[in-house]
This record gives sequence, structure tokens and C-alpha cells, in this order.
Amino acid sequence: MQKIASRFREKSSVSEIDQSEMLEAKKAGFSDYQIGGLVLNGHGHESELSVRKHRKAQNVVPYVRQIDTLAAEYPAQTNYLYLTYHATVHDIAFSQDKNSVVTLGSGVYRIGSSVEFDWCGVNALISIKEKGYQSVMINYNPETVSTDYDMCDRLYFDELTFERVSDIIELENPLGTIVSMGGQIPNNMAMKLFNYNINILGTSPESIDRAENRHKFSAIMDELGLDQPRWKEATSLDAVHAFADEVGFPLLIRPSYVLSGAAMNVVGNKDEMEILLSQAQDVSPEHPVVISEFIQGAKEIEMDAVANKGQIVDYAISEHVEFAGVHSGDATIMFPPQNVYVSTLRKIRHISEAIAEKWQISGPFNIQFLAKNNDIKVIELNLRASRSFPFVSKVMKNNLISKATEVLLGEQVEKTDGRFWDLDFVGVKASQFSFQRLKGADPVLGVDMSSTGEVGCIGEDADEALLKAMLSVGMNIPKKAVMFSSGPIESKTDLLESARLLEAAGFEIYASKGTHKFFEDNGVKSVHLYWHDQEETPNVKDFLAEKKIDLVVNIPKNLTKKELNRGYYIRRNAVDFNIPLLTNARLAKAFIRAMLHYKLQDLEIKSWASYTV
Repeated sequence: MQKIASRFREKSSVSEIDQSEMLEAKKAGFSDYQIGGLVLNGHGHESELSVRKHRKAQNVVPYVRQIDTLAAEYPAQTNYLYLTYHATVHDIAFSQDKNSVVTLGSGVYRIGSSVEFDWCGVNALISIKEKGYQSVMINYNPETVSTDYDMCDRLYFDELTFERVSDIIELENPLGTIVSMGGQIPNNMAMKLFNYNINILGTSPESIDRAENRHKFSAIMDELGLDQPRWKEATSLDAVHAFADEVGFPLLIRPSYVLSGAAMNVVGNKDEMEILLSQAQDVSPEHPVVISEFIQGAKEIEMDAVANKGQIVDYAISEHVEFAGVHSGDATIMFPPQNVYVSTLRKIRHISEAIAEKWQISGPFNIQFLAKNNDIKVIELNLRASRSFPFVSKVMKNNLISKATEVLLGEQVEKTDGRFWDLDFVGVKASQFSFQRLKGADPVLGVDMSSTGEVGCIGEDADEALLKAMLSVGMNIPKKAVMFSSGPIESKTDLLESARLLEAAGFEIYASKGTHKFFEDNGVKSVHLYWHDQEETPNVKDFLAEKKIDLVVNIPKNLTKKELNRGYYIRRNAVDFNIPLLTNARLAKAFIRAMLHYKLQDLEIKSWASYTV
């Protein structure tokens, strides 16, 4: 491979690659993108297209082979396929009747993409087959249901890249391609495929680009008169400070590169901002910083909807238990919303209708909002299915993905009244974290996504649903002792009532210095635990190691080194000693209320079918 790469670097243009060299490189596994980078001394989509055009002119193309599921013991005729350059004929025949629909999957499971998107892809396949079309899936994760070759007419177990997807689509010649079911990977590919004259079903890729491009999105929001948090892409420290002076604190900052590994953070003052920026590379046009207004105490609300030619035909609105500042993929989500003004719900619906019409949305979409005192701001628009689509669909027993797929196929879908809040039960989605497997990682919720999965549960009320969901992701109900360590005064105040309730229920309350003083000043008895780097006793180090604490509630305060070290020690050791940990005051407050409301034996386990809409 090194010899091939060296030979290609010596060429001045793609046209100098002869057929035998091209075939050799493709058999060795070089992509068009890599070849373009070697020859043209720079990676880019244009160089990839140049290589692709030259390669096809030389008739160097991949062939479709069937995966042998019978280990060569018997002839295998399967719809389980892959592309290779180590062949000279196809194993299957291709039709040109345009009766197939290609769906792009979500790829491997990872932080940011899990089974939620696979559920969307599988339900799209089911709807495609029900409408009489041949279903084609492209995905490469053997853990998924979508890569079960019984789920579709043809399964291509192959990479989700422009090159490979284009190769398959040119062979299949489908009616169209669905990019809105697999999360961000296929969504990011939409414009490249569209510019290559591939028919994308649903919302135009040009509209997707207007939503994904922050500058274009903001301009359209201003045109519609819709509010959004103020933001700026700063290319110098002076620009960062100027924006901070104009908007004030707190601010959300996303440096281009942070040594600690945290890509985003919320800062509450200039000192914290300086500490965060000092961890990043120099702020410059090559390393810009996106800085935006952060609204404290704002509730985050999500709209999951299906639209047809700009008109919403069905939707669901859910609320986050945590205030804004926790990534939507990590947040605990409640549906139907239990603590949102009716007027706020009405405003969100009207804003969503305006956005759907302006972007001429056809298919699934998701909008994230901030709401505070009935003042609503739009955070983000995703012109694809979101990870909460399966959850809301299950709770209200109304499959939004099936409806979205019908829209994508050009079917007429009747508009519903959207009376999702009339349900006689509540659903809660809690996130699953894998911090025990991530040695040294800081187990704290923030604006970067950390969860690796989720669980949805249904209860007669919000407390029952929340408790079921939290227990399902590994949380245990404390038996006798709870430790509080809260930096911000706001979270101390938030947690005061929870501490009172625990004290009244007979729990032992332990607290770090500042939290202990606050509790004592407000009539809640607690035992002061010294920090791990202090010699005095009782010490938090011993209490964690000896498992004298059943639940740790640790709310980070700021970015100063001492606070980071001390808070991190508590959080990390709680995880390492398998002690339940909560790092968000709102979630801790809700969990404590729920566990005091319901005893474990009170939780009734019922089948999903027993909850009737």
C-alpha cells in the first residue's frame, strides 16, 4: 500500500493514473477520496469526484457479491450483499423499473447514535414494503435490526460514504433515497448526493443545508421574526471579549480544540471564560470559537413532527426534566409534558408551523426550543428523525416514522389533531451511561453528549414513570445515606427541599463544606465531610471507599482547578465504587421526590399493550 501511495504522489493529475494502477489501488482498499488526496495533494470532495469520473471512464467499477450464510456447505442465494473490486461479474441481476427505495442506516453504535435511529430505519423499511416498493438498506453494523437481511429485499452491508452509496444507487436505479432516518451521517451526505443528481426523497437537500448552516439558519429565523439565542463565530480573543461585554454572562463556548477533551462548556464570568480559553488553541480564523448566549433556568422543549410540503400532519411535544445545558441525547425526557404552560405549547406549535412552511419540509423533523416565563427561543432545527421519535411514537401509540415514510413516498397522509397531552399516563426516557468502562472520564452531564443508550418507561404519573426509568438504567434507591455537594447557590436552593424531605424520611444527610453550611443555615441537619485532599475526618475519601453513602448528588460549580479536582474526585469515585451518582439538580430533585412517593414494591410492572390511548 505504501508503494501505491508513493507512486500516486508522484503524479501531477488524476488522468495520469492508468487502468491497471487504478484497479490495483481499488483492490488494495484505497477510496476515491484518498486517491484524490494523494494525487492532488489535498483532500476534498472535488478531487474525489475527479477520481470517480476518471475511474468510471476506465470501467474500474465494483461488483456486487452475495454473502455466503451457509459456509459453502450448500449454494446460498441471499439478499445479503456487499461491493468488491475482487470480482468480474455481479452475483445478482438489477432491474431498471425504479420500483425500489434506498434507505441509509445510521452506522455503528457510538456516543451520539444508538438503537433509536435503527428503529427509525427499520420502521421505514416496513412501510416501504407495505406500499409495494422494493426496500434496499445500506448499513454496516451487525448489531442492528436493520442489518437483518429478512427485514428488507436487499441489504448492502457496506460503508456509509458518498462513494459506496453512489455506487449502489447507480446499480439499483431506485425511485429515490431516504437520508432522514439514520441520524447525522446520512443527513450530512444529502447535498453531495443531490449535487450528483441522486434523487433524495422528502425535504430538499438545499433546505437541509439552510438548516445545518448556522449563518443561513439565523438569517431565516430573523426573516421569520423568530427569536433565538444570540451567538457569534469569533476568530480572535478581542471578538470573544466584545461579544461577552455585549451579551453578558453566562455564555456557552465551543472552542475548536480543548486539551481536556470537553468541546463545549458554560462559563459564568470572565475568570471562568479565561480558564476555558486558555485550554484551547489560539483563537484564529483557523481555530474559531462559537460563543452564544446561555439562558439560565430555561426549560428545553422538543417538537418531533412530520410535515408534507410544508404543512405539519402530526407531531409530539416533549419536555426535558433538566434545565437547558444538558445535551438532548443525555437529558431525561418526559412525554406528554407535565410542567409546560398551555400557552407555551400553543406558541411552539405556531412557530413549528412557520418553520415547516418556510423550509417546505416533507418528512420527519425535530426542533429544539428554550422556554422561560413563556418566552420561547429556537435552538436548533434537524430536518431528519431525532432520537426521541421512537420514544414518543411508543408512548402515544402513533408511529410517526410510518407516517413520515408515507410522506416521503408521495402518499397522502391525513392531518391529526395532535391531542397527545390527553393521555392517561406518562412516559419518561432516561439515559444509560457507560462511565465505568471509560476510565478516567468525568461522569458529569453537560452540553456534550455522553450517553450510550436509553430506556423508556410508562407510569400512571410522572413520579412512577421517572422512578421506573431511573431504576432501569442502573440507579438504586438509597436506603439510609445521601451526600450532597453543590457548588452553585441556585442548585443549593433547588436541593434544599429535597434534603428536608430526606431528613424527614429518616435519611442521614452528608455534605461538603459549603453545602453543609447552607443546609445548617436553613434548618437541615447534615454531617460535614472534608475533601479528599484534606487530612481532617470524617473524610469523603473514606466514606466513598467504604460505601457508607448510598447516593451522591454532586453539582459542579465552576472551572477553577481546585473545584474541578475536588468535584471530579467525588464523581469519579462514586462511579468507580458503584455508588449511584446524579450531577444535575433538577434531575436529583425529581428522583428524590419520586423515590419518596413510591416504594419499590409499589411499582406495578405492566405490559405496553395494557396502556390504552
